[in-house]
Amino acid sequence: MLHFSVGSLAIPAAAASALSRRRALLLLSPLIPNFRPPYPHQSSHSRAPFSTFAMAVPPVARKEPRDLVDHGDVRLDNYYWLRDDSRSDPDVLAHLRSENHYTAAVMSDVKKLEDEIYAEIRGRIKEDDIEAPLRKGQYYYYERTLAGKEYVQHCRRLVPTNGPVTVYDVMPTGPDATNEHIILDENVKAKDHDYYSIGAFKVSPNGKLVAYAEDTKGDEIYTVNVIDAESGKCVGQSLKGITSDIEWAGDDSLVYITMDEILRPDKVWLHMLGSDQSNDICLYHENDDMFSLGLQASESKQYLFVESGSKNTSFILYLDVSEHNKELVFLTPRVYGIDTTASHRGNHFYVKRRSKEFYNSELIACPLDNVAETTVLLPHRESVKIQDFQLFENHIAVYERQNGLPKVTVYRLPSTGEPIGQLKGGREIDFVDPAYAVEPEQSQFHSSVLRFHYSSMRTPPSVFDYDMDSGVSVLKKIDTVLGGFDASNYVTERKWAVANDGTQIPMTILYRKDCVGLDGSDPMLLYGYGSYEICIDPSFRGSRFSLVNRGFIYVIAHIRGGGEMGRKWYEDGKLLNKRNTFTDFIACAEHLIENKYCSKEKLCINGRSAGGLLMGAVLNMRPDLFKAAVAGVPFVDALTTMLDPTIPLTTSEWEEWGDPRKEEYYYYMKSYSPVDNVKAQEYPNILVTAGLNDPRVMYSEPAKYVAKLRELKTDDNLLLFKCELGAGHFSKSGRFEKLREDAFTYAFILKALGMAPKASL
Repeated sequence: MLHFSVGSLAIPAAAASALSRRRALLLLSPLIPNFRPPYPHQSSHSRAPFSTFAMAVPPVARKEPRDLVDHGDVRLDNYYWLRDDSRSDPDVLAHLRSENHYTAAVMSDVKKLEDEIYAEIRGRIKEDDIEAPLRKGQYYYYERTLAGKEYVQHCRRLVPTNGPVTVYDVMPTGPDATNEHIILDENVKAKDHDYYSIGAFKVSPNGKLVAYAEDTKGDEIYTVNVIDAESGKCVGQSLKGITSDIEWAGDDSLVYITMDEILRPDKVWLHMLGSDQSNDICLYHENDDMFSLGLQASESKQYLFVESGSKNTSFILYLDVSEHNKELVFLTPRVYGIDTTASHRGNHFYVKRRSKEFYNSELIACPLDNVAETTVLLPHRESVKIQDFQLFENHIAVYERQNGLPKVTVYRLPSTGEPIGQLKGGREIDFVDPAYAVEPEQSQFHSSVLRFHYSSMRTPPSVFDYDMDSGVSVLKKIDTVLGGFDASNYVTERKWAVANDGTQIPMTILYRKDCVGLDGSDPMLLYGYGSYEICIDPSFRGSRFSLVNRGFIYVIAHIRGGGEMGRKWYEDGKLLNKRNTFTDFIACAEHLIENKYCSKEKLCINGRSAGGLLMGAVLNMRPDLFKAAVAGVPFVDALTTMLDPTIPLTTSEWEEWGDPRKEEYYYYMKSYSPVDNVKAQEYPNILVTAGLNDPRVMYSEPAKYVAKLRELKTDDNLLLFKCELGAGHFSKSGRFEKLREDAFTYAFILKALGMAPKASL
């Protein structure tokens, strides 16, 4: 069962099937409004080493004092006015544009370097390519990219034979192969939009229709269209204002989810093709504003599962697709602290269940006709966390974590109808790198072939088919990395730092062995996240090599608040333990300095969303430790946001950060909330980014953060703010547009370190 997540504040760049977005550089305008004199608190010993920076003057957000009073405590917010839920206030937009113009002015002297890095990153990509085809029914399905095109084509070919699916199965190509059919070309769909993203692409069970969900603003509010898979013609009316969770319930109906006014997925609907959306049937309404809904089909395609979940609790309802009267039935009960995910095979439901006692989860099965009768398949283990599972007709693949690394174990299941008991005799799949990422890929239920995605920081993304009977693994696709890339030039290491309380914190390190001295003189980029139990596994990202090939060491700090080391790792970095996330990150930085991987003068840090909160917190706590910081779409006004239940995601996040309407949580959050802790001190060079249409972290949070930093900081270092006015949490949507964000970020880092070539006058 491929676990789905319900609304979370942040998905990081390196996680969840690899997901990062980007920013485009805005051109410098000759008119920059809201100029002001240089910083009023400049240190006598500080010097501005940036010539362009010295000529450009940063915009100043006007002050409109507003007292925020809670629990008898008064916080002064001079920049609350920057929040405009309509995203249309002329003064707000003018301020954001002035920030963009200022950023472009300051970065203009490294524009050539940015373009050079962009060309490097893009030059590593094989632009015309196809992904590993997946055989489903009578077709191979795959995505194709074309040279120079931003988006993918969704394609299929007929399978020429009816033989079984094996690891050696190869889609025929060439003149004698069946014709390729382009079902949908995203490049055509995107041509009239500044932003375009498809969040779901679902083929009907009979293969004749396709339902796809598209977002044309970046606000993650989708429109679903159904088309004929052969002709491309629309079938019926579009479904509007929904999430990207859609599933077929037979060949003539869809199940989908809509959101309430705070963008909380709260209703499940049944839509019959050809009918009007206003006539759709609401199957379930979740009234508790701390719970959100998700939707998943079983691998057998016989059942749909609706998960209603908070950060601590979830329960499952199911729908039998074969039933004429489609209704949701409870599978697992709603019990606080019990978290369940489910799938189906034969005459059993399979359920992963977590509780306070079994915090790393257990795997159980129950008969379809008596869900209260459970059998433990895999018991809870203190050192191994069950993360996910995938069912097949005769097998189960279990994805687990042990000692901070993922592992995959395959078990053979008894035939349908035979007694089922504790799983034994599993075969664990071997991986070669000391640290790596492995994730499930869509596989075929009626086969013995497990497909998974593998990479490391030095191993390009690879798709393997694994024969669960023989143990044979066959590489189906490895991404081609151009530009002279040679994996043998690079080293990945697993190291451990010691936190304040003695906890060992894992880190994954990447460097090019002929470009570093490992004597404390090397520049470094240290990345962190540490929230939502998300595992930041060390996957491959081609853009990093534009830094690594320049002598940088790249490090991921697997800090508490994430899920790398099990459920306790997460619980020790949330709620009233949240400060562990920040002190862990600082401990990693100090360890790397002490062990001569870098120095304070060359240590740069990066984090997005909840990782941006991490950046803001550690910059307030230890600004002396870092030379430069990049905070992407950062959740920096945490206390004010979590006090306002009208802001999207607030209510569902109370079990992650705490409910500051309660005094204990209020003062704890106030102790680290970045905006509330900015003070008159020297800060390193800082780049902050935002997306105007972001539904997860409102653009006003980073805008207020930058405004307050400008007001109070006492140094002359760079402080740049870049807001994408036509995108959301994940920035721009085109695959090449994405690369611009990395190129811009790396140019900023090199500029901050004094490593950028001097611009010619």
